[in-house]
Amino acid sequence: MDVAELEGASAETKATYEKIKKYVAEHNDGMKVSSLYIAQVKRKCGLKLAENFNLPKSEDARQPQCPKEKEDAIVEALKAFKMI
Repeated sequence: MDVAELEGASAETKATYEKIKKYVAEHNDGMKVSSLYIAQVKRKCGLKLAENFNLPKSEDARQPQCPKEKEDAIVEALKAFKMI
């Protein structure tokens, strides 16, 4: 295997949340998505997440759920970055 192939593979799988947000905005008429929504979609797709240090203070804290149209846009971005 070529070293250039390895570098390309690692770069593709490391799309930051900011890159994903930018992609979604550019390809969906300025749609804004939160990091929470991106994390929810990544978890749903079985992608590994970094440890969350910003934990809720109570165990029954409610989180807003990602709307379907934003979920679809995030999935499209993850596919574009070859993460899924």
